[in-house]
Amino acid sequence: MTEQHSTTESAGERHVRVVLVDDHRMFRTGVQAEIGQTATTGVEVVGEAADVDQAVTVITATRPEVVLLDVHLPGGGGVEVLRRCAPLMADPERPVRFLALSVSDAAEDVIGVIRGGARGYVTKTITGADLIDSVFRVQDGDAVFSPRLAGFVLDAFASTDAPPVDEDMDRLTQREREVLRLIARGYAYKEIAKQLFISVKTVESHVSAVLRKLQLSNRHELTRWATARRLV
Repeated sequence: MTEQHSTTESAGERHVRVVLVDDHRMFRTGVQAEIGQTATTGVEVVGEAADVDQAVTVITATRPEVVLLDVHLPGGGGVEVLRRCAPLMADPERPVRFLALSVSDAAEDVIGVIRGGARGYVTKTITGADLIDSVFRVQDGDAVFSPRLAGFVLDAFASTDAPPVDEDMDRLTQREREVLRLIARGYAYKEIAKQLFISVKTVESHVSAVLRKLQLSNRHELTRWATARRLV
């Protein structure tokens, strides 16, 4: 209660314009209800988007101070949104800053969006009060991470012998990587569809795209490929 009171108290002086980018409408609605009561939180949600193209359009049109960005999105994932919004992030007068908000706590997801330009990464287990605080900190230019995730970033950027960029992996979207990992773990298409909240047909499309991009013939080759890169 004390933490929320502190956030509310400061909201009278502070204001931040936010865009929510997540492909689950119910989650966006929940975040809006939790943090978007502008009079008490100081957070004004000025736009929402469910995929990469929508996100770029809404962000460009509204020019928010902070974007809450899901990592896994139709159309190329959060990394693609960051790539296409790079000029907005680089604007010295009105920079748009990104805070990743994702269910994933995988090291490659965290490092991928930070390399793409996001100012922080928090998981969806975060409380409303902490999320509000994180948004204001990112608006101020701070870097914000859920405690366990900060270590991934420190290790990745402090290492002098970091592995080279995997060009094959870079060809895959975040969702394709997710499907690849589950295929390599032996999941059936139906199980993958259920876990990722997508249709079996969509899973098949992702698998076909992965095989084509990696120039592989079947899921057995794909499993060997993923195992060699320790993705399983």
